[in-house]
Amino acid sequence: MTEETQETQEPQEIEAVYVEQAYVSTMHSVDLINRLYDEGEVVLEEDLDTIQRNKDHLEIMLEKDFWTEDQDITPIQAAFDRTE
Repeated sequence: MTEETQETQEPQEIEAVYVEQAYVSTMHSVDLINRLYDEGEVVLEEDLDTIQRNKDHLEIMLEKDFWTEDQDITPIQAAFDRTE
């Protein structure tokens, strides 16, 4: 996005873009957690570390107050709560 384009956007449009980008990023963590658990037994320490780092990200994102009805946080909470 160019500086000129950014200047002409309304603050609400910028906020909506930020929230959508945050949601997409958060869903990448959801997908990774689910894929690692769905592949079967998580036995490698590296897998456990990856899951924990992504759960830490989900925890931070679940605390955000900018989510709207346009973003379903149910899968985010489910991945955060998942243990296997």
